[in-house]
Amino acid sequence: MQKWKIWICSLLIVVVSVAPVLAGTKDATDAKATAETSANPAAQPDPAAASPNLTPIAGNANVTALLGVLVMKGVLAPSEANAIRNAAPEAEFRLLVEALTRKGVVSAEDLSVAATPNPAGQPVANPPAPITAAVATPATPAAQVAAPKEVKPAGPTVVAAIAPLRVLPVDPPVKDGLKAAFTMGPVKMTPYGFLKASAVYDDSNPNGDDMPFPGLFLSTPQVTSTGPTKDPNFHLKARSARIGANFEFPDLASKLTITGRLEGDFEGNFTEVDNRDVSSIRSSQFSIRQAWMRLDYAASEKTDIYFEGGQDWTLFGSSALPNLMETTALGYWYGDVYERSPQFQFGLVQKLGGSRNVKLAPTFAIMMPSTGQILKLGANGLAGQLAQAERQGADSGRPEVEGRVVLQFQADKAPAVAPAQIILSAVEGRRTSVVPISSYTGAEGCTIPTNYCAAFPNGFTASSNIYGVQGAFQLPTRWFTLVASAYRGGDLRFFFGGQVNTFATDTSGLTNIQGPFSTLDGGPLAAAGGAVLGTNSAGQVVVAPQRAIRAFGGFINLGLPLSRWFNADPKGHNAGWQLFLHMGKDQVVHHDLDYAGYTGNANILSPLPLSMGKLAAATLYYKLNPYVTFGFEQSIYATRIKDGIAAYTIAGKPSNEWQDHRSEFGPIFTF
Repeated sequence: MQKWKIWICSLLIVVVSVAPVLAGTKDATDAKATAETSANPAAQPDPAAASPNLTPIAGNANVTALLGVLVMKGVLAPSEANAIRNAAPEAEFRLLVEALTRKGVVSAEDLSVAATPNPAGQPVANPPAPITAAVATPATPAAQVAAPKEVKPAGPTVVAAIAPLRVLPVDPPVKDGLKAAFTMGPVKMTPYGFLKASAVYDDSNPNGDDMPFPGLFLSTPQVTSTGPTKDPNFHLKARSARIGANFEFPDLASKLTITGRLEGDFEGNFTEVDNRDVSSIRSSQFSIRQAWMRLDYAASEKTDIYFEGGQDWTLFGSSALPNLMETTALGYWYGDVYERSPQFQFGLVQKLGGSRNVKLAPTFAIMMPSTGQILKLGANGLAGQLAQAERQGADSGRPEVEGRVVLQFQADKAPAVAPAQIILSAVEGRRTSVVPISSYTGAEGCTIPTNYCAAFPNGFTASSNIYGVQGAFQLPTRWFTLVASAYRGGDLRFFFGGQVNTFATDTSGLTNIQGPFSTLDGGPLAAAGGAVLGTNSAGQVVVAPQRAIRAFGGFINLGLPLSRWFNADPKGHNAGWQLFLHMGKDQVVHHDLDYAGYTGNANILSPLPLSMGKLAAATLYYKLNPYVTFGFEQSIYATRIKDGIAAYTIAGKPSNEWQDHRSEFGPIFTF
């Protein structure tokens, strides 16, 4: 180090002794670097202290030469050298000394041996070229000064195992972990989504939908016949396109991470306006799927506590989903229960460690209370949907409560295998119908027996419970990925379970039944039993209790990574072959269909007492590259009516089961 300082000082002595001087005026543009360097005097050493006996030389060509040597040696960066070279001529030497002093290369003592330079010399005819790393090229091998080449990340070394189509990320987000595609001010944002086009053939589709739907034959609610054929349909659809964006918001606290998501698709209904009526099939509406923000607090290295607010997947049912190409319905009414709903969610992620990287994630949420929907019954339309789905839940005066516990661990330690999960979730809520006094009184007074009006002089309410429990697991391995779900509960219509049933009115043991009465929400009347009054065995006037229609079911979805089985090149075009096999079933409890005490159930879409829905499907995917996938799915959807009732007429033949053999093919572009 001492020899290095002596060498630098010797060069400085040469510079100040023999350098030529350029007389001239100061150029405003060339002074920019000096102004920037001098903008913060507190950060600069005192020039007088650094070189008390040295006078700076203007237009010093040897300063430029020395700068080139210092860049070659790594003492100065090219940008620093150019800032000095572009300074005012009288400031070049001072800035060089200051730069060397700041870097600790020389000190005042090191420079004390330098004598005052002789200003005599000839001016430089042409200003020197900017200093770059290339200055050092003649004296230094190119390998030492060339800019480092960009190293591309190595590609995958093995075909990845199949990851479950999960919607619950147990691992908390990492602070500053979002790789932003662009920013909006300080907010990071990364879009994602897919564009899917598919051709669909249904060999029986009386409803005319481009998605699977239970055998309710909505186009003609009172007719259960398909006509002379099974009513085959062909559709081309593009409305499954989806787009979303992940967000990360800045925060100064090192332990607080703020993230969010906004996602939508074109699965909404079709617009009905004059300029779209004829072409409504290509005018589906964009609708919200997810919109939430989440705050994660790292309480310790092993504990993360979070809060989430907005619309997201429900805790009950939605934690395990099947991998199907048909995503508009995704197996609903056929064994897959799920939903997205407005909620406040509170959760904890606890790392338990071990060789399997075990994590436990309990979560609790209060949800928007929702129950079954009236789709299109007479003139109700959207009013009916909002009435029963939103109004009856809201009229309960309490939130819906859901909870979930997830145990995550690495079952298979092979490369590129996702962790496994065991999931237990539950839901508990309530729906309420409000019957005003005006429903059974008029201008002439009470329209029902007077003792009924006396018992309920201000109207009454009728309620039923919503409840359910689900167990599921997701088991990825290098050889296969198995996802399974099983559930049981009552009034699961909002979660696409229970064969479109919601509740029934229990009039067993009651006499002199009055009603059904109109409710404030405009919900179901006679077809569901409705809100009715009756007299019990003790002679009291009571509200007939309403019972949730119970159901159970589930699915098994098996994914087979064919390309990994046959050791395909993970960087080649045969790395993305996958096969999925699926079975699902949704079953109503027989008692609730057969019990004579129920005056009706809330299956108001059709007079059919639907008993069971079942689905079998096989899906083959070929992934051309990370962005383009082709899929083909062959499936059988079936709806069965209560045993002993041959209410269907399929192609002129009576049956108690309707089936749709469905084929779907198309490309999926992912971004």
